[in-house]
Amino acid sequence: MKLKIWVLWLCVAALLATEVFLFRAINQKDAALVQLHESQQKAAQLQSDLDKLKNSSVATLSTENARLRADNQGLTQKFSQLQNENNRLRGVNQQLTQQLQTSRDAVQQQQQMQTENQQANPAPEPSAEQSLSAVAQLNLCLNNLRQIDAAKQQWALENDRTANAIPSAQDLLPYFEDGLFPVCPSGGIYTINAVDVPPTCSIPGHVLPQ
Repeated sequence: MKLKIWVLWLCVAALLATEVFLFRAINQKDAALVQLHESQQKAAQLQSDLDKLKNSSVATLSTENARLRADNQGLTQKFSQLQNENNRLRGVNQQLTQQLQTSRDAVQQQQQMQTENQQANPAPEPSAEQSLSAVAQLNLCLNNLRQIDAAKQQWALENDRTANAIPSAQDLLPYFEDGLFPVCPSGGIYTINAVDVPPTCSIPGHVLPQ
């Protein structure tokens, strides 16, 4: 009889131990599931943050790339405009040089005639050819100043120089025809000045219009 009671108590104790073990196992499982859920949430949040960062980086790079392309197109257009303006000024310079040479030839002929008739005739008034020569010299000088200014702008654009940079005559030679710096037909001296300041001539009146 006592043996049966002891066996019964052992069974009850074993049952209680089993329940305690199961209870702890269930608690551990629940805790593990909670940790797993939290880890999944953290992983999902990290993935979301990573996706946002990628999208933000792509958008920033796209915007910066578009801005650089626009800047490049603008600089290319400006450079092309400066080249066209420089070519136009070269053509005008050639025409003015021809006009000046024609005026000089006419003045030389007039001077020869005046020399031959100097004793017989009084001193004449300034001839029309001389006046034309002065106008042609002024126009040629102004065109030279425009070419110098255009060359400065091209030099600054190609070499990424600021508005207050002052190039030398040697710096600008590649932008002139035959690599020759313009010379004032009246004997004036050119001052290049800074990029944002128009070049000047030492001859009074030889000034670019504002």
